Amino acid sequence: MHPAAFARQTLRSFSHNQGLLLAAAIAYYALLSVVPLLILSVIALSHLVDQAELLATLGRYLEWVVPSQSSIFLEEVAKFMQQRAAIGAVLLVTMLFFSSLAFSVLEKAMAVIFAHRVVLEKRHFLISAVLPYCFVVLLGVALLAVTIASIALEAMARENLNLLGREWSLRGLAGDLLYLVGLSAEVGILTAIYLILPVGRVPLRHALFGGCTATLIWEVIRQILVWFFTTLSKASLVYGPLATAVVAMFSMEIAATLLLLGAQVIAEYEGLGQDR
Repeated sequence: MHPAAFARQTLRSFSHNQGLLLAAAIAYYALLSVVPLLILSVIALSHLVDQAELLATLGRYLEWVVPSQSSIFLEEVAKFMQQRAAIGAVLLVTMLFFSSLAFSVLEKAMAVIFAHRVVLEKRHFLISAVLPYCFVVLLGVALLAVTIASIALEAMARENLNLLGREWSLRGLAGDLLYLVGLSAEVGILTAIYLILPVGRVPLRHALFGGCTATLIWEVIRQILVWFFTTLSKASLVYGPLATAVVAMFSMEIAATLLLLGAQVIAEYEGLGQDR
């Protein structure tokens, strides 16, 4: 099939599957999930990593998800960590439940896009119940790895390299490596979503292609959003105290749309293979 025809077919199927509506649902539940997920991550990982380093890493990479709004979320997390007493079992279970909501809705959205797989294969309900919590743990492990890498790279940035009798600062190299670490983590998480959440087996090369494509497109859009929110946006004047929630929801809906569109590309490609 010609690439243009394939693109039209993908967009037509995405519209038929109510992709924008599904993305809106994912963004809504992601907004509900983000603060409990951040709190749980800080509580769990602060036993392994310094809390200040952890919050700094969260702030750096949360900006990739909600451009220009990460500081608001971090302030809420910091307030909770300062004021919290012993966390009871009920509060812990509640936060864990809300942290997993976005992944639960995302799994249902994947079932709509990969409907041809659902007809042929069924996933056991216990697996569907456990998968969102597995992804919460996966995000925690990814955050720990990125934080350790960030600490090492920030230490490297304070060093100088002696070469041919001259001293070269490593700060610029460390900054570029920090960006690449975040980019690699983003590709890895998206690839894992495409690989695990759809029913049945997705080839690794398909999932990796979808993860790389969605990441690159989101990076371009994210830079545009940062520029727009910092220069042209008047959301705070229009929405007042609701501006943070509105801007975060808007950013998350765009990200969710790209995520589902990548899944739709994989589904259409599988359809071509079945036709052949």
